[in-house]
Amino acid sequence: MRRHELSDAQWALIADLMPRAGRHGGGRWRDHRQVVNGLMWKLCTGAQWRDLPERYGPWHTV
Repeated sequence: MRRHELSDAQWALIADLMPRAGRHGGGRWRDHRQVVNGLMWKLCTGAQWRDLPERYGPWHTV
């Protein structure tokens, strides 16, 4: 677990609240945990969206 990311225990508490995996609007959903961790990184650091680390996926999809 990296700084600003959810632990396995924290993720287990919210995982069931995420939409089911599948397709939306012609594309595939990104990994929900990756997106949530990207949001957490953004909120905790206050950095610009374009500075989002690559491990969270493209900044415009988080």
